[in-house]
Amino acid sequence: MQIFKEKETWESELEQVVCNQCGKRLKVEDGILKEGCFSAEYAFDYFSEKDGYIYSLDLCEECFDLWIKGFKEPVRITETREFL
Repeated sequence: MQIFKEKETWESELEQVVCNQCGKRLKVEDGILKEGCFSAEYAFDYFSEKDGYIYSLDLCEECFDLWIKGFKEPVRITETREFL
């Protein structure tokens, strides 16, 4: 869960990120997340019981690893050659 603080202008700054699974508070400095975090947002659409709802979540690396470890089909992992 990402928490933003409002600034004097229309802008906002990332203040805190909390893992939705374990509640760990991830390191944020000057509005920049300083540790690994899996973030997802998904808008369900037609043919779903959740049609019209948007789900957002953040997981720390430890919870992400536990989550994908439980998949019946393994996650494809590729190495990036360039960091942006």
